[in-house]
This record gives sequence, C-alpha cells and structure tokens, in this order.
Amino acid sequence: MKKKVIFFMPSMEGGGVEKNIILIANYLSKRKEVILITYDNKFNKFFNNKVKIINVTKKIQKVSKYYKYFFCILILVKNLIANKTLVFSFQANIYCLILCNILRNPIIIRSNSSPSGWTKNIFKKFIFKFFFKRSNEIIVNSFHFKNELDKKFGTNSKIILNPLNKKEILRKSKKNINFNFFTKKDLKIINIARFTNQKDHLTLLKAFNIVSKKINSKLLIIGYGKNENLIKEFMKKNDLERKVLIMHYKQNPYVYIKKSDLFVLTSKYEGLPNVLLESMVLKKFIISSDCPTGPKEILDNGKYGFLFKIGDFKSLAKKIIQYKNNKKKLKKKIKDGFLSLKKYEFNLNCKKYEEIIEKYL
Repeated sequence: MKKKVIFFMPSMEGGGVEKNIILIANYLSKRKEVILITYDNKFNKFFNNKVKIINVTKKIQKVSKYYKYFFCILILVKNLIANKTLVFSFQANIYCLILCNILRNPIIIRSNSSPSGWTKNIFKKFIFKFFFKRSNEIIVNSFHFKNELDKKFGTNSKIILNPLNKKEILRKSKKNINFNFFTKKDLKIINIARFTNQKDHLTLLKAFNIVSKKINSKLLIIGYGKNENLIKEFMKKNDLERKVLIMHYKQNPYVYIKKSDLFVLTSKYEGLPNVLLESMVLKKFIISSDCPTGPKEILDNGKYGFLFKIGDFKSLAKKIIQYKNNKKKLKKKIKDGFLSLKKYEFNLNCKKYEEIIEKYL
C-alpha cells in the first residue's frame, strides 16, 4: 500500500507556484498516494491520473481566495479526521498550520515569495513568527529567501530549488504557431506575469515608452489579473497600442519566449521566479529587477544578465538599449546562464522533496 500525502492549494491561478506543485505532485505520485485539494478543476488536466484531485466545484468561478480557502479547509478537515496523514501546504499556510496542530497531523509548508512582500503589518509578523515554528518543515526555493525568512521568523527552513524540466520546455517551444506581432526589424521583448502590483507592469511600460521612441521594438505581455485595465489605460494614453500586445494566460508560453530576444522582469518581490529559469533554458537574454528574492541569485549578481533597481524605469530603459547595441558581445552571458542551470535539474530537486516527505510518512 502506498503512503499518502495531501497537497493543499485552494486557489490555483497559473503562476510559478502552480508549475511547481504540478511537477512535484506528478513526480511523487509514482511512488506515493498523492491527494490534491483545490477549489475548482481549472488545472486538473495538467496532473497525471495517479494524482487524486478533490475539487470543491467543477466550475471555474471568480470568487475571492478566502472563499476558496474556507471551502477547501472544510474538505481538508474531513480528510484529516478520517486519516492521520501528512499535509503539504503550498498556500493558506497559517490556516493549515492551525488545523494540523489541533488535529495533530504532521505538516510541511512551502513559502512561495519573499517575506518583504507580505509582512509589512506588525500583527502579521507576529502571527507568522508564532505559527511557522509549529510546522514540521518549511521549504523555500532560494538561498536569499532562506536567509530572509529565518532572520525574520527564527525558523530553520530547508532550501529546495525549483525543479526545472528542460526537456519539456524545449519540446513545447518547438510547436508551430501563427504569430506575426514581432517583425525582423524589431527588438522583441517579452514579459510573463500576473497583472498585480507585485509584478509592477507600469515600470515595464514606462521603460518601454522611452525605448520605443529610440529603437524599433515591440513588447509582448502575457498574463491576467486585476491591473489589466490600468495597463491598457497607460498604453492608450502613451500611444503604445500598436507596439504592445497583451495576451491572456497561455498553457504553452515557451513558443512566445522562443520568438523573443529579451525577457524583462519588473517584480517588486519574488521567491525564485520560474520564468527566468525557463527563459534561460531557451537561451534568451534577461533583464530583471533586483528584487527580493531570486533574480540576483539566478543571474549570479548580473553575471548571466542585467539587474536594475526596483521601479527604476529609466535604468531599465538604458539597459534594454544597452542590450540592443551589444547583442553579440552579450551572447556569452546567455551561454554561461544556460550552463548554470544544472543545479535546478528536475530529478535532483524532486528527490529532495521526496526525502523530506518520507520522514513524516
């Protein structure tokens, strides 16, 4: 009989965390009984048939994340009362910690983004510090992230880098698509991120507004979210509608990355952004905000790309133009970045998850 582990992620929206939970759950399901509790069935098709998925509803509904948390917690309670098993929480970690401590179930939590983005409130800091120490393990995905988390909350988190499935990325990137937005004369820039304040698209657009006046360039933004109208308003006000294209979430973003020259990330905070690793697999140059945490670590302090100060759109614009004027000279950064990806190897890092989980089964 296979040992059982419950993965808990109520609200799946299509970001880097979702990619990680899919990869890890599919890997572990070969040797363990993996149950996933999530609100709707939007991402069910990405999990293999060995992962047992429990949805609150089969309909894709636009409801608040706390609404999803509540109903998924009810399902989790029912499962934990029936089975004293391990919970692996990717979201709503405090709720899971409270529940598992009451019911005496072991719990592993994965923190997904830098604390600088979610601990500005003193009360929240206290809550997180109190409950994080009551988890069996805390997993983070970068060295800078560990240092920041442990210092703020007195924890001893474990680092597991994001498992990177290079073969799958390369295979999907080869799919033929009809996409004529980019032309040969353009510097082809791409950004993939949810339309939220965290991802700071206005810095990207302000920089591109400067760049587009100086060189032939096009910008493709792939994402979704509450700030879409704000982005479109900026585009209209600055006459960028012919030079910037917005596309909603894509199941296969790799074909679009492959068609670009340059990936730009403007986040205010991250964890370890998957999209930078994926762009490096496809040998694209990267310019990223030097945000906590991840980009500096991935790019090795600028050895494999350019870093700029958070929100500094003028610096970003200069670096985009610098790349355009020095593309041949900068090929070595791309090559070295690609070679640096060995530490993110898929099986290596998935095995680390399995070893930690095995301790509590």
